[in-house]
Amino acid sequence: MSPKVFLQYVLPHRLLSRIAYGVARTRTVWFKDWLIQLVVRKFNVDMAEAADPVPTNYPHFNAFFTRELKPGARTADADPATLVMPADGKISQAGRIEAGRIFQAKGQSFTAAELLGDEAMAAPYADGSFANIYLSPRDYHRVHMPWAGTLVETLHVPGRLFTVAPWGVQAIPRLFARNERLVCHFETEFGPMCSVMVGALLVSGVESVWNGEEIPPYAHKPVRRDWRGKGITLGRFAEMARFNYGSTVIALFPRDAVALDAFATETPTRVGQRLGRVLRPA
Repeated sequence: MSPKVFLQYVLPHRLLSRIAYGVARTRTVWFKDWLIQLVVRKFNVDMAEAADPVPTNYPHFNAFFTRELKPGARTADADPATLVMPADGKISQAGRIEAGRIFQAKGQSFTAAELLGDEAMAAPYADGSFANIYLSPRDYHRVHMPWAGTLVETLHVPGRLFTVAPWGVQAIPRLFARNERLVCHFETEFGPMCSVMVGALLVSGVESVWNGEEIPPYAHKPVRRDWRGKGITLGRFAEMARFNYGSTVIALFPRDAVALDAFATETPTRVGQRLGRVLRPA
């Protein structure tokens, strides 16, 4: 085991993430301006597409990190029958769920039930499809809907906060099923659809459009919320949630409902581009 992987197991994940949470909301002008400009330079962030392109105008780092884009910076695929990409970033993996197992990296996988924290809710995805998208610090950090859906239930699953950087995904078994995450279940024209917002070391904040800040607080046991009958329906391409700091989103689809396009690992993605097509709309 390499030293950096060993550190992932021994570091105090939640303490470090709480510190990062506070730093990201510091309004001390010289400090927040320095931190924002450092990230813009280091990660070559394209501020020209931001609704406010001036880095020092943001009141704190998190406001910059979750910045809104200017109108038209992202558009949905013109064919209304296509699924759209939920996030900017890179494809970690995408493809078929084989007998309930989701491929993570060479020689490694985890079950849909482990990821979702619920055997029954995972059952429709046993032979379905998944797309796993990694968001880097330079990316737009708002997550959108691949298809229109009505929110049914969320489950905040407690866990670790391992890095989700590519080297961590290669080295840490069942990483996405072990990290703290918010599981969001929707009902759509083609059946159930699930989006999983996965936290990570230092970048573990998740906020939804229907309930505000979801993580933190960090959970010590699963926190289930029933949204049936609340009328929370989001359209295809609509904003769903955001990462207050980055991480990974995993979208799950049931068997014979959709056909995902073929994507190589590390393929860059943009919100709204074609992810695949729906096979059985109502």
